[in-house]
Amino acid sequence: MASNVVNLGKVRKRKQKAEKEQRADTNRRLHGRTKAERAQEAAQKARLEKAVDGAFLEREPPATGPATATKTKPRALAPVHKLPTRPSQPSAEPPPSDDESE
Repeated sequence: MASNVVNLGKVRKRKQKAEKEQRADTNRRLHGRTKAERAQEAAQKARLEKAVDGAFLEREPPATGPATATKTKPRALAPVHKLPTRPSQPSAEPPPSDDESE
């Protein structure tokens, strides 16, 4: 009784490879598109975006996350009166004093 010795690791790997190839073939049929199909879809999407954007009366900036949905518009602040500022470096001449009479 002579039997062939089978490496079970190799059998397992062959089976996994065959299953992976079958899955890849199925995905190619379901999701694969040619370059021409992708370009045609991109052109159609661009035309649609252009038509929709032209229908806006005023374009709003896009929201940048969930935090912006709850924010309110900032209120306008009251005008601020500017105070005169001092020069950052003292001048070479001292300021005139009231004690000196000319």
